[in-house]
Amino acid sequence: MTDIQVRRAGAADAESLVRLRGLMISSMGTDIGGPDAPWRVTALKWFTEQLASPDTFAAYVVDDPSAGVVAGATGNVYAHPPGPNDLTTVRGHLYNVSTEPDFRRRGLARACVGALMEWFRDETGVGQVELHATDDGIDLYRSLGFTEAKYPTLRFRTTRA
Repeated sequence: MTDIQVRRAGAADAESLVRLRGLMISSMGTDIGGPDAPWRVTALKWFTEQLASPDTFAAYVVDDPSAGVVAGATGNVYAHPPGPNDLTTVRGHLYNVSTEPDFRRRGLARACVGALMEWFRDETGVGQVELHATDDGIDLYRSLGFTEAKYPTLRFRTTRA
């Protein structure tokens, strides 16, 4: 792979996006279960639905002729109230950045994130794009102009029966 060809993902790529999500989650130290893990069915449905909403969701991927989709990045637009430093009413969220292990360190994730950032800038009304970075990815995001937020992300998990 020498020439990086990034393309916007389509409906047929939903399974690949689930697989890449599994790689990302696993690399963060979470047990993702086997091929029949329940989260995969839910994720496949979710990605399929999101891919049908091109105004608010985009995924960019890189294919290898033999291995298929080997890298990708996804993002969505969500409603957010304006403030003094950002008058827009929508924000972007970048996530699911992942590359197959055998294809890492070749600029594929950077190319996918770059394409996604162009989508945010050129095709949406977002004023800011946010993400959660892993230790492996933070240097990439910093090199693209992302900065640490003043306030940390906190999380509260609800339980469902």
